[in-house]
This record gives sequence, C-alpha cells and structure tokens, in this order.
Amino acid sequence: MDYLNPAGLQGSSQPRRTMAVFTPLLFLAVLYRYVEGSSLYPFDPRSGAMSLGKGVGGWPPLGKGVGWPPRDTQCHHMLKHLHHGARITVQMPPNIEGHWVSTSCEVRPGPEFVTRSYRFYGNHTFQAHQFYYQDNHCTVPSHTLVARGRLRLRQASWIVRGGTEADYALHSLHLLCHTPAVAQEITQRLERSCHSSSPAGAEPEHAREQEAELDEGGVGPALGPGGLGLEVGVSYELLGDEEKGCDCARALNFAMHELQLMRLERQYHHHNLEQLVEELFLGDIHTEPAQRMYYRPSSYQPALHNTKNHEQTCLACRIVSRADEAHPPILPQREDLAVALHGHWVSQRCEVRPEVLFLTRHFIFHDDNNTWEGYYYHYSDPVCKHPTFSLYARGRYSRGVASTRVMGGTEFVFKVNHMRVRPLDVATTSLLNVFSGDECGPQGSWRLGVEQDVTPTGGCVALGVRLPHTEYELFRLEEDARGRLLLFNGQRPSDGTSPDRPQRRATSYQTPMMQCSGGAGMEHDSRRQGNHAEEEDGEGDEEEGGGRFAEGRGGREQGVEGRRGRTDHHRRATQPLSGGVAGHRHGNLQAVVLATVTVLLGVGLLA
Repeated sequence: MDYLNPAGLQGSSQPRRTMAVFTPLLFLAVLYRYVEGSSLYPFDPRSGAMSLGKGVGGWPPLGKGVGWPPRDTQCHHMLKHLHHGARITVQMPPNIEGHWVSTSCEVRPGPEFVTRSYRFYGNHTFQAHQFYYQDNHCTVPSHTLVARGRLRLRQASWIVRGGTEADYALHSLHLLCHTPAVAQEITQRLERSCHSSSPAGAEPEHAREQEAELDEGGVGPALGPGGLGLEVGVSYELLGDEEKGCDCARALNFAMHELQLMRLERQYHHHNLEQLVEELFLGDIHTEPAQRMYYRPSSYQPALHNTKNHEQTCLACRIVSRADEAHPPILPQREDLAVALHGHWVSQRCEVRPEVLFLTRHFIFHDDNNTWEGYYYHYSDPVCKHPTFSLYARGRYSRGVASTRVMGGTEFVFKVNHMRVRPLDVATTSLLNVFSGDECGPQGSWRLGVEQDVTPTGGCVALGVRLPHTEYELFRLEEDARGRLLLFNGQRPSDGTSPDRPQRRATSYQTPMMQCSGGAGMEHDSRRQGNHAEEEDGEGDEEEGGGRFAEGRGGREQGVEGRRGRTDHHRRATQPLSGGVAGHRHGNLQAVVLATVTVLLGVGLLA
C-alpha cells in the first residue's frame, strides 16, 4: 500500500529533458531552507513554530487543511505523540556494548523465521546468535548460526540520515542443526558449495585430502565421499579455509552486512524515568535472497532491545536472552489471527524506508465495500519533524486469501485510482513545478502548502506515481503484550521496484501499524472532508483491486539529529563510504555539502 517509488520514472524521457532546469532550482531551494533555518538546525521541542505555522512537527494543526483525523480521536492523539518526538533520543556515535535480543519472531525475506541474540563487547568484538525456525511463531527450531568477529564504528551515514556506518570482519561461523531433516537438507546444500572449486573429474582421494587440511571441528569431514553428513547437536565451523574450496557461509546465503548500518534509540515509556528502553536498529536484509551477499543496508530491521532495560512486558526478550547455541529459544505458541481489514491504523514510529525516505502512515479500511484510504506524510529527517510533502490515495482491495508461500500471511490485491499531493517545502514545490506538460497536475500550478488532485493527469511523474496502479500485497495481524492489534504489510522491494505482479509479492513485512479506531465512529468525519473512498465508475463488485501507495523518494539529506542540547554532532560533516570521520565543520560548509548531495541524488533519481 506504499506504492509510490522511483520505478515509475524508469524509461521516461521527460525527467531527463527537465533535468537542466530542475538541478539548479533544487540546489537553490535547499540553500533557501538553510537560510530560513527550518530543517538544518536541531529541532527544539519547546518551539512548535515552523514555516507553515504552529502544528505537529511543522504540519498545520491536526484536523485542518491536510486531511488529518479530527482532534478528538485516538488516532489524532497517537499521531500527535509520534510527531512530538515521543521523547526519543538518538545516541551518535552509538554505545552498543551489551546484550541485545529480538522482541518477537522476526520474518526475513525468503521467508525465514528467526530470533537474534547479539553481544557486543568493549574490545570491539561481537558474538551473534541467529536462531532459525520452521514456523512463523518460532516454536520449532531448525538450526542455529553463531558468528564471531570484530566491529569498528565509522561515521554518521551520509546515505541514511540518523544512522551510523560500521565495518566488520568475521572470525568464525558455527552451525548447529536441531532436527535430522534439517541436518540432511543443509548437508546437501553444503556439499554443492563447499567442493565447488575442486577440479572437474577430481578423484575422491583428492577431495578427502582437501577435507583433511581443514581445521579440526570443521564441516569438511562430514561432507563429500565417505562423509556421514551433519549430525544433530554437533557444532561445525563453516568458514574454514575458503582458499581450499570451502565457502560454506555462501552456501547458506549468510552475511552479517546488517552490522554496516545501525541506529540506537532511547526513550522513557509512559514518561516514567524508571522505564528506560534502548532499541538497536541494525541494517535491513535485501528482499531478493540472491542479492543478500552484495547488499549494503539502506534501511533497518526490527529493533533489538537491550536486556538490561527492555520492556517489562516483553516475554520474548527474556526467553531469547537465556538461550544459547544448544538450547535455542522457543517462544510461546500463538494462534494466527484472521486478517480482517477494517478501521483506522497509524504508524507507531517515524518509519524509515530504503533510499533516504522517512514517513508516517494512516490507513482507513472500509470493509463494507472493500475500499481503502491512505494518508502518507513524508519528512526529510529520521524523527519526522520536517515535512516535505503529503500524499492521499484511495482505491479498492480484494478479498484476502491465505498465503501458500509465507506461513501466517494473507494475500490481497490493491489498486489505487485516486491521489492528491500537497508539497510542504520549497524543494518539493520547485520539483513539481519544473516538469513540463500535464503529467503531475497542471504545469507550474503548484504552491507551497496547497493540495492538488493529480488523478486527472494519471498520477505524478515527478514523484514516480502513475494511476491506476495495482500491487500484490501480503498482510499479517498480531496482538501485542498489551492486547493492542498490530497490522503488518509487505516489505518494499530493496531495488525500488513495485510488487505489481504476483511473483513480486513480498515475503517479509514492514514496521507494523497499530489500530487506533474500529472505523465506525470516523466514517462521518472522513466523508465530511471529502476523503471517503467512493466506488469508481466502471468498477464492478467482482473487480480485484484497491490501491497501494506512497513511498515518494525524498532524496534530500538536510542536517543530522541527535540528543537535544548536544549540538556538536549537528555540525559534523561526513565522507563517502570509503572515507573516515571528517570531524567538525562550520555550518555553512555543511549547507553546501548537503545541497550538493541533494543535487547528486536528484540526478540519480531522474536518470
């Protein structure tokens, strides 16, 4: 349902023809924002004044002008708390020393069902346990991988604002299987890879000599001719000596690239100074398994919690923290909840997407006629303080069908047929106005803070959105420890494409949204604002569709955020991936660097 992405720009010559005009305008727009001081300086929670007047995080007041829910609703209060920062502080560089664990059964692309238990030590070494399961509730362990190595923090990320880049080196990787069937299956996978570099037609004696050279405890002797295969409960070293043909980590498609990007957040739950919760976000996993070994993260996985101060209600945290290689955590058995799309759902946090994208979402589902509405609020910063544009979409969705590929998932088909866009900063307004022709509203008609309907022009080519648009979705419904309903929908493809075909349907999930209203009490307000999803002419009851929407590519990086009052980090400039920490820079230099990066990202977006 977040279908706006740059894929819509591919193959179009119009963006290239307007690049010469767009580049200097965007450059000047970013410098203008620097002069105005609206987003390049630390946000002061004591001041609600932004360029658009008093409101939530720079937006007009909720319920006025941008289609926010009315003030007297639970949805409003949840969004207001989120956009006021939810009292979150970010430590940069992060001090990650300690023990960090999963808060639930995680679903990785594939799908893979895992829990994680990572320890980071003061001497820059780490030990990472990854527990794999055969079911989506993590109750039937299949195997465990234990990675050990060294980690070195580098600099604040120049790609993912608010994140910190790091380098790692693996020293060892151990595998332990928990069932005979899994041991046999992994044995077959390893046999194909660990001996793939042996000369064609090599004699069995050559293979045995090669195995004998591996370190004691290695996987080599269990594989190949004469090998008995992997045994249950036995720990095997997988790294071995890759120069001798044993690349067993690659056979399992294993990498720890998630350590290349991290973000540490701290917050006090329920404003209680005794309930500090620390969350460690590590880099995301590529949605295409074949690309996992080569991918540098540009977003995050679900957060790990520090075992010293995790939420008291987190039962999974306690179970995972006590587990080890031979005794994997077994989470409580849970029933799969039927996914019934109805009511109002909002983001729980400022969400991060690949390609420098920060947003919050508000979905409304009308199950009486299978229509939906989506409000997407985009920002230039990772705490969602500085808005760039908003998107509103509506459409239809099909009946849900249980997924045969992802256990516990439900498949839907969404189609979007109506969209409105509201630019909320100078750069976005300039971007929308430079496109010639009527492919994103009437040419040159965009004004700061004024919403336009782009349905008549078939979407907005400047933001990569074309209408109508169909996507194949995956949903999951869960209940948290406090009995609140959480709605998960499919993770966006890492390569920026769209799941517009069944074979591109997601196999993992985004950050969940929380139900804020059952829906019946707010339909009147939605209709009053003219945003209620209406059935379109020519669409019969049998039509599949609905609409999935809204991940506009921001492409601008303006400033860095840290803890309130610690302005030293706000002056830090960063280098490309190959560089080191650049140290402190004058604010004017930062503005020039940020504006230059903005232009380069704009070139990449429209190329």
